[in-house]
Amino acid sequence: MAGGAAFALTAVLVAPLGTGSAAAKGKDDDGGKKTLTVAVAQSVDSLSPFIAQRLLPTSIHRLTYEYLTNYDPKDNHAIPGFATKWEPSADKLTWTYTIRDDSKWSDGKKATAADAAWTFNKMMSKEGQAGPNASFVTNFKKVTAPSPTKLVIELKKPQATMAALDVPIVPEHIWKNVDDIRKFNNDKDFPIVGNGPFVLTDYKADQYVKLKANKSFWRKPPKFDELVFKTYKDQDAAVAALTKGEVSFVAGQPSLTPAQASYLKGQPNIKVNDAPGRRFFALATNPGAQTKDGKKFGDGNKALLDKKVRQALFVSIDRKALVDKVFQGHAVEGAGYIPPRFSTYEWKPSPEQELKYDPKRAAELLDEAGYKEKGGKRVGKDGKPLNLRILCHATDPNDKAVGKYLKEWWGDLGIGLKVDCLDNVSVPWYAGEYDLAFDGWSVNPDPDFVLGIHTCAALPEKAKELAATDNFICDKKYDELYAKQLAEYDPAKRAETVKQMESRLYDSGYMNILAYPNAVEAYRTDQIKSIQTMPSAAGNIYGQDGYWSWWSAVPADGKSSSDDGGSSAGVVIGIAAAAVVLAGVGVFFALRRRSTAEDRE
Repeated sequence: MAGGAAFALTAVLVAPLGTGSAAAKGKDDDGGKKTLTVAVAQSVDSLSPFIAQRLLPTSIHRLTYEYLTNYDPKDNHAIPGFATKWEPSADKLTWTYTIRDDSKWSDGKKATAADAAWTFNKMMSKEGQAGPNASFVTNFKKVTAPSPTKLVIELKKPQATMAALDVPIVPEHIWKNVDDIRKFNNDKDFPIVGNGPFVLTDYKADQYVKLKANKSFWRKPPKFDELVFKTYKDQDAAVAALTKGEVSFVAGQPSLTPAQASYLKGQPNIKVNDAPGRRFFALATNPGAQTKDGKKFGDGNKALLDKKVRQALFVSIDRKALVDKVFQGHAVEGAGYIPPRFSTYEWKPSPEQELKYDPKRAAELLDEAGYKEKGGKRVGKDGKPLNLRILCHATDPNDKAVGKYLKEWWGDLGIGLKVDCLDNVSVPWYAGEYDLAFDGWSVNPDPDFVLGIHTCAALPEKAKELAATDNFICDKKYDELYAKQLAEYDPAKRAETVKQMESRLYDSGYMNILAYPNAVEAYRTDQIKSIQTMPSAAGNIYGQDGYWSWWSAVPADGKSSSDDGGSSAGVVIGIAAAAVVLAGVGVFFALRRRSTAEDRE
């Protein structure tokens, strides 16, 4: 139970409700352009699809580049994207994709299978191996484009993710001129050439990202002329901007606090979407940062290499209290690595396996590990007190709130804790200069990506450099299970192996899932008439596995930059605004992308 140090949510700072400017109302100075402005807290790590890991830029890439396949917003099954169909050979080692012939790059050139082949071959090169999506192509043997509408991928062994390759396809005629994709951020020459529903037109670090509707998009252009992601480092300021009509939408990552959501529910022309999200909220411990060849680096506390110490930390955490006090019911208690939203892969520890809240047991584990209590402090055999650091995202109030609880609970055990809240946790994270960190990823319908970031292959080639790894975990048994699930085409058998991986990860004690917070977000109904959630029945709007939300959004006055005809591939768009409001539905927080490197998606 939390005592005096329990975190109290502060009242939301809001400005008087106003009508807002013409631009805030979704119009340019000429009164004609329809603009949808989204308030976000996160920074862009890179606008390059070969480098970006955070949720904001990877969401932007879904808007600006086509992927081979997409996910249906109703139930997440694979549907056509850049490819209209895909077929495996009898031995499932060769996959042939039919590339649509009605897709064009925004500079007018035709988008073809050659662009997809170039993208995958670049990822397979040494230059592209360290990228966040490298796991998708590790098993590729050869990729060719025999014709403009035919892409052929040959595999070394079967791969179950061939209809879920979450890789943005880039234009070869633009990217072939890039000297080194590891150093190119794609943020100098605008507009950026793409073939998605939007075209990236402008960017200013920590201020805004601007996109315009792609009028030649094959699935029909978006109904808003312009989409702007505007940065607010203070979520209260973003909420105030929404109430004044200065923005159309406040993103659900980080989620609105319970106090903010409660306030907004009482405001006119505002709807709060509170629904199951894609993410988990976790505590990660530094297992000893290392390169692929085993070279150690960083300064993680060696006490955390002892499993008993890690378990002591975990069993001293009251998850129910966090859900009740921090999330105020807008979450459920954490368990397995995959959020309950993806029920096929949901896993929970057995009663005997579960690290239940038990402060007494935590003290016993510390004693067994050799950290005896002296004068209220836990002291190791070297006579030094056990003091830890935890990386915290300065823009996420949940990190700060939970940090206060951990400081109190661990303090009761005699462990000191420094909560380091930074605007960018990426630098110390990649350098291995941390003891613990608040972690979280957005999980895709296919979990391969978030499973792959814990393999030995995801470790960096060199110390402190960009890598696909989440937390420097390298476990040979886990790797064996990862390879097994990747090669398994039977859905039930594959799901069983994935659950074994979750069990292995849980038992290792290097990561512990604390909660699945709700995706709590809000928008103005006098600016947005309707917008697609994912899944359709009860899902999130911001950070989807697709481009459905912003592509589907209808201006409130009914005017749009294109007609309101039906959509393709069985996607139902334009649902009534009331259907979007799903207040009180549980679950949010992990992707494909994460919150460690400031939400690497």
